Amino acid sequence: MSEKTNTEIQFEKVMEECRTLFHNKLHDYGASWRILRPSSLTDQLFIKAKRIRSLEIKKESLVGEGIRPEFVALINYGIVGLIQLEKGYVDQVDMTPDEAMALYDEHAKEALDLMLKKNHDYDEAWRSMRVSSYTDFILTKIQRIKEIEDIQGATLVSEGIDANYMDIINYAVFGAIKLSE
Repeated sequence: MSEKTNTEIQFEKVMEECRTLFHNKLHDYGASWRILRPSSLTDQLFIKAKRIRSLEIKKESLVGEGIRPEFVALINYGIVGLIQLEKGYVDQVDMTPDEAMALYDEHAKEALDLMLKKNHDYDEAWRSMRVSSYTDFILTKIQRIKEIEDIQGATLVSEGIDANYMDIINYAVFGAIKLSE
């Protein structure tokens, strides 16, 4: 087994922070997000990404919360999106916190595995990018999700919504890492 790269260690550290927050919110709210329909989840992702872009442009937050917590929220909502794609939405919460955490861990591992493959192929290019580019790429992925939702998933040549969620998660992790350095 090869030794972990710095990127893998940093990625896992951010994901552990996100997991802890997700776990604590499950304690407080249960899996209330199970009620979100796909379009509502997409809008929630959009709100978070737009706030990041607004803060990047305005350079000031009147609410007092910065950009990094929004990247963390995008990571967690991206994982919620993957769970919702897999399980569908419901009218009543149908999942225990333990079940939700097991699904969270499964999708977090998939995101890590994808990042490792892409990072190998792209040779750590993300480290030379601006954080604002991650924001723009995330907003682009959200727009793509909206388009795919509007055509009921009937894409001709494009990746599906799940691939866009994975990219959102990974760009948001990169943003969280860069904002911690």
